[in-house]
Amino acid sequence: MGCFITFEGIEGCGKTTQIRMAGEFLEAKGIPVIVTEEPGGTALGAELRMLLLNRSDFELCAESELFLFLSDRAQHVKELIMPALSRDVWVLCDRFTDATVAYQCFGRGLDRGVVRGMAGFAAGRLRPRLTFLFDLPVETGLARAMDRGSKTGYASARDRFESEKVEFHRRVREGYLTLAGEEPERFFVIDGRKDVPTVHREVSSRLTKLIDARNDG
Repeated sequence: MGCFITFEGIEGCGKTTQIRMAGEFLEAKGIPVIVTEEPGGTALGAELRMLLLNRSDFELCAESELFLFLSDRAQHVKELIMPALSRDVWVLCDRFTDATVAYQCFGRGLDRGVVRGMAGFAAGRLRPRLTFLFDLPVETGLARAMDRGSKTGYASARDRFESEKVEFHRRVREGYLTLAGEEPERFFVIDGRKDVPTVHREVSSRLTKLIDARNDG
């Protein structure tokens, strides 16, 4: 069975860069790996991503937003993640159920118990073996996200969330840190303010420990 690892954090935390580098690190180690993302990762997910992350002429209520994310996850797990894991492929996923709890519960205010149950059902009870959480101050993350958008010259795919008020992002960050505190054995928290090479070394070091532990087991 492959290993399922997730990368989490607020907007602009650097996880997308780090997950790509982590995939390259594992490939260099001879480990078969797939890098994927939520929302997305499947044909259905790509369509849902457009609805969820881009600004539209209509408003999504918190409940509708939740159901769309869960629909994406159910398809993602059954179509891509579980088949890959069953082939002994490692799967690195940019956001998973922790993002749902952080954004939809802490950020939007939906009931945590209800959302956890629904998220678990959508994921087929799949849980990450390891979760990297890239933490940094909200203002720093949002400034990075805005800078990224200006450099690329197109509206970021996360504009709908980036446009939320700072208080929303602070609640999301608090949610992530709360989850990490509840499961310290699964979460590996990294200071996202550090430069890219330094953060990559920390990620690679933790991955190496996981590889060694699995080989010893």
